[in-house]
Amino acid sequence: MIYTLTLNPALDYIVGLNGFRVGETNRISYEKIKAGGKGINVSTLLKNLGIDSLALGFIGGFTGEEFKKIIHKDLKLNEDLIKVSGLTRINVKIKDIKETEINGQGPNIGKEDLDLLFSKLDKIKDGDYLFLSGSIPKSLKSDFYKQVMARFKDTNVKIILDTTGISLIKALPLRPYLIKPNLSELEEIFDVKIKGKNDLRTYAKKLRDMGAKNVIVSLGKDGAYMINENNDEYLNHAFRGKLIDSVGAGDSMLAGFIYGKINKFTNKSALDFALAAGSATAFSEDIARKEEIFSLYEQRSKK
Repeated sequence: MIYTLTLNPALDYIVGLNGFRVGETNRISYEKIKAGGKGINVSTLLKNLGIDSLALGFIGGFTGEEFKKIIHKDLKLNEDLIKVSGLTRINVKIKDIKETEINGQGPNIGKEDLDLLFSKLDKIKDGDYLFLSGSIPKSLKSDFYKQVMARFKDTNVKIILDTTGISLIKALPLRPYLIKPNLSELEEIFDVKIKGKNDLRTYAKKLRDMGAKNVIVSLGKDGAYMINENNDEYLNHAFRGKLIDSVGAGDSMLAGFIYGKINKFTNKSALDFALAAGSATAFSEDIARKEEIFSLYEQRSKK
């Protein structure tokens, strides 16, 4: 079974503008409302590939109800979300010459809410996968993911940790199965400028030595670098196409890699499939569909 945890999901209100003017009335050219959140994106990509997961997290108020309606009606996801006081946040994404985001804060999460979440997490069994995705809300401590992972310290639950900064560093000693910083995040962690494969190897290996079993570094248009727990290395090239919307591409990449591992792909092929999933999402307006992903992946697998 696969579980995804999104601590601070959102309604993404996406609006298109033809020239944003500060201090004036702006008329939008189009609008769309989507359910946002890194774990939700993972669950959606897996669902599109035919794999069910259970989405965990917190929702609140009328915005939370709308969020829940969207993931049921439009995304067809299974969920066990916890209702809290306050409102699920609204993130405004302005599509213009440059993309601008205005992100809400989200609700406060209390002790009773956390106790209920932990009771749900305690149902996860050996051999299951758990995605811990996204930033940690201000109402929780920066070591929250470490607290979650500590509950599985003596189990065979595979934890995929997708966060950055201090939240990532604090959780690494609990040995996540997989992490996926991008290049700028890797540079920020070690306060360096990375140049070439040797630097990639050096600093990705440092993360592995700090606890991560497998490390994928997303390189954007240049593909991805991976070093695994057996010290095997892979540097796979990106797929080419027209960028439409990069939101969810990294989440799709992680979900694609786990799909590959579940289906007994080699590490190199799983990384290729991950890149295909991330690219297919970036080349479309929504999280990629199965046929879009396999169309890209098969271009390379047939060579």
